[in-house]
Amino acid sequence: MADGVVLYGRVEGVVTLTLNRPEKRNAMNGELVEELTEGLARARDDDDARVVALRGAGKDFCSGADLAELEKIADMGREESIADAMRMGELFVAMREHPLPIVAVVTGRALAGGCGLATACDLVVAHEEAQMGYPEVHLGFVPAMVMAILRRKLGESRAFDLVTGGHRIDAAEAHRIGLVNRLLPDQGFEDAVAELLSGLASKPASALRLTKGLLYDLDDLGFEEGIRRGAEVNAEARRSPECREGVRRFLERARG
Repeated sequence: MADGVVLYGRVEGVVTLTLNRPEKRNAMNGELVEELTEGLARARDDDDARVVALRGAGKDFCSGADLAELEKIADMGREESIADAMRMGELFVAMREHPLPIVAVVTGRALAGGCGLATACDLVVAHEEAQMGYPEVHLGFVPAMVMAILRRKLGESRAFDLVTGGHRIDAAEAHRIGLVNRLLPDQGFEDAVAELLSGLASKPASALRLTKGLLYDLDDLGFEEGIRRGAEVNAEARRSPECREGVRRFLERARG
């Protein structure tokens, strides 16, 4: 993936997947979706990986779907079209089921499917001058698959307003409504991103994996089932070597 449309790099536990179509504002085509899926699988199997950062080469994070490709496949039959769309859907599922935290680092524009890609990450950090939004409605299109994630993150009313209004919002507004977790200023932006990513990478991997897995497992569970699943994760966590070592260190410090 050294010269593909998605670049793979790892430094001190942080895997960076870089969308590498800057001449197209990192617009997503079939090749990019395929390579991004492969990159996530590689990170999952990388024993030294602790966190995944998703970025865009050049000025923009991702401008959305490659409309030239979309035009070419518009005449597909219904079943063939669903199968093609599910390549993106399967990417979203892979991101949600991935054992590592995935962080979108948004600079420039993250629009339409690009905003959907950021939304599908576990955390979103954005440059103060970034722009986000779902303008598909203006083209008679629908940000359909990301809706399952968007309504969970924003709630139904805010999600509806965002996708039917089709307006771009600045990073401050995206942060206010919950689309962005961390809003970072231009000065010191890269240092702040590196600090956040290294902080995640330094945490016990088993705790992060269990936390992410439980959070999303709760989607399908009732309250009592969720408590039961939480107890199972609690028991698994306390038996892990990382937890035992962490408790031992804490007690040693407490005892002076």
